[in-house]
Amino acid sequence: MASRKSSRGAGGSPSPGSKRETKHGGSKNGKKEGLSGSSFFTWFMVIALLGVWTSVAVVWFELVDYEEVLGKLGIYDADGDGDFDVEDAKVLLGLKERSVPAQPTSPDSEETIQPADKSHVESEHKNADVELEEEIQSVLHEALHSQPGEGHEDVDESINDQWQEKEEVHGETFEAPTTDDLLRELENEIPEAYETPDSDQKDADLLTDDLGAMESEPYEAPVSYEYDMDVEKTVSDPEAPGDSDLMPEDAIEHYTEDGVHGDYNEDHESKHTEDVVANEPEESEMPVQAEDYSNDDLVGKSEKETEQDKTEKAKKKKKPKLLNKFDKTIKAELDAAEKLRKKGKVEEALRAFEELVNQYPQSPRARYGKAQSEDDLAEKMRSNEMLQKAINTYDEVVSLPNVPSDLIKMSLKREADRQQFLGRMRGSLVTLQKLVQLFPSDTSFKNDLGVGYLLIGDNSNAKKVYEEVLSLAPNDGFAKVHYGFILKAENKIAESIPYLKEGLESGDPGTDDGRFYFHLGDALQRMGDKEAYKWYELGYQRGHFASVWQRSLYNVKGLKAQPWWTARETGYTELVKSLEKNWKLIRDEGLAVMDKKRSLFLPEDENLREKGDWSQFTLWQQGRKNENACKSVPKTCALLERFPEATGCRRGQIKYSIMHPGTHVWPHTGPTNCRLRMHLGLVIPKEGCRIRCAQENRTWEEGKVLIFDDSFEHEVWQDAENYRLIFIVDVWHPELTAQQRRTLPAI
Repeated sequence: MASRKSSRGAGGSPSPGSKRETKHGGSKNGKKEGLSGSSFFTWFMVIALLGVWTSVAVVWFELVDYEEVLGKLGIYDADGDGDFDVEDAKVLLGLKERSVPAQPTSPDSEETIQPADKSHVESEHKNADVELEEEIQSVLHEALHSQPGEGHEDVDESINDQWQEKEEVHGETFEAPTTDDLLRELENEIPEAYETPDSDQKDADLLTDDLGAMESEPYEAPVSYEYDMDVEKTVSDPEAPGDSDLMPEDAIEHYTEDGVHGDYNEDHESKHTEDVVANEPEESEMPVQAEDYSNDDLVGKSEKETEQDKTEKAKKKKKPKLLNKFDKTIKAELDAAEKLRKKGKVEEALRAFEELVNQYPQSPRARYGKAQSEDDLAEKMRSNEMLQKAINTYDEVVSLPNVPSDLIKMSLKREADRQQFLGRMRGSLVTLQKLVQLFPSDTSFKNDLGVGYLLIGDNSNAKKVYEEVLSLAPNDGFAKVHYGFILKAENKIAESIPYLKEGLESGDPGTDDGRFYFHLGDALQRMGDKEAYKWYELGYQRGHFASVWQRSLYNVKGLKAQPWWTARETGYTELVKSLEKNWKLIRDEGLAVMDKKRSLFLPEDENLREKGDWSQFTLWQQGRKNENACKSVPKTCALLERFPEATGCRRGQIKYSIMHPGTHVWPHTGPTNCRLRMHLGLVIPKEGCRIRCAQENRTWEEGKVLIFDDSFEHEVWQDAENYRLIFIVDVWHPELTAQQRRTLPAI
């Protein structure tokens, strides 16, 4: 139809334009003077018709696969309108700002994000946008300068970094994460000199999908760190015969009683497990308001941070090379298998990679893809057995010939990470040692190795590793905070402070962790430096602490929080009445134990005392009864058996506590907000004994129960002339549900 109309237009009455051309281009008698205007118009129409028929031919005979072209360009849709057009090009070229369509959020999700968390998540998305734009521009450049069908060997390894950490932000409330969320968190906690292993193989064709997946990530790591082996202790024992589930179990967490921990492995337990089972609505809390130090110069980021950011960006721009010469020849097959994996078709992807491995047994990339598919399938099946297969396959990658160094790094790093996830710390340590041997100049692997030593309690070797890192990279913030942590565990308080402080000020990945704010503040307090509360305030602002005063690290969000409680507020009035009614019986059995030649009271060994003598005799710990101890105080134990809120409290203890004159207990906090602590006075001097919780001091009375939340900072003085004996009973926080009490890991 278009062609016939055009023909009539060309052969019919002349248009006004053609009349004007005739007037100026030819004579009235029809003789031509050069080229006439009608000739120009004729040639123009011929060319136009050729263009139209060429377009029709291209579409009719399918000379170009437009759907494929449009599909590929679709990943560069920057303005959210569903296609790639001029406006998208303007965004990619920096001529126009990216428009992000507003995502509807549910009221629940809004309530669960604290202000500190919001700023953290927003900064992560900005970084992700910058990285994505850089990736897109480089990929677009390659696409425009390559032949159709030509592979881009680096595109499928583009990295989508989702480091936060934290990892793991302490006390954060979020939707119960899937195992995939937990696996990703584990990867991102380890500080990076290059991108994290889980993301290094990402295809440019899937960048938009990956970015979308990041939007719901609650972690930020931070850390993380999130190097975060946080969830590993909640996994079922991998050594148990027939055990193939990755489901969390009631794994025992070996913590010190209170908050001043010296064991990195203990400190490294999950800070998120509690929130997984915490479904209670968040309460407004913290009646005690602390001075606001948020604008203080001390807690601001150092001026070096800008340079640090530039350095990190430069590192991230360098894409890992995952293909050797042979793998480049089979890239199309590798890409096809990888796309199956990315689309979540894990079983099909595994079969595809297995076929490639069988066909090309010397292909490192095919073997790595097989390991990743097994890794994904283990997550889907929640199977330790399948995860062990993935670990073995990651190890096989390294043994092949002509493996690119970046692929070796990522295979071994992921292998170590998965070993830690299964709780196989020593196996992970061997893998990390191999990494350090292969890449001795890479300090990030040395940092990982130091964490590996700390996780098995080998502080001595960890210290040597971090000393080596600091000799090579004196400004490495990750090494500094960990070295400071080790010094403080050695009770070298003054020496630890500059390392912890400078490490936190560096802003390096893995440093923004609640434990380091915790230990720096504690060290400063012990030195009598009020600057401690500035760091506690910053830890609170960053979301690591519930408040400046409530600094426990293993919390369930939304629980009522106040330093002091009454029996009626707890709901445990029967227990309190029973303790107060039978206090003399409890006292007499305790005194009988004290009188024995072989004392069953053990000295406090958690480095909580500045001076003095303080010992304890424990009857229940982590919800487990000490049968031998109870033989010495049978009536007391029989009395307590009636109260499961106490004997079943797997995050607390039941014990006698004796403190002699001249004792001072440093300000400290307990490890969790999931318990309340009862003190029953048994032998109390008239003067000289007092306890402070948050900002209020109280004293004990014989036969009376004091109740406080020991996740708040508390401190004890014993300046009397005689000893003080009390009976301590920890109980579950009354707002915890029955399910939470069953499933929360022990402390």
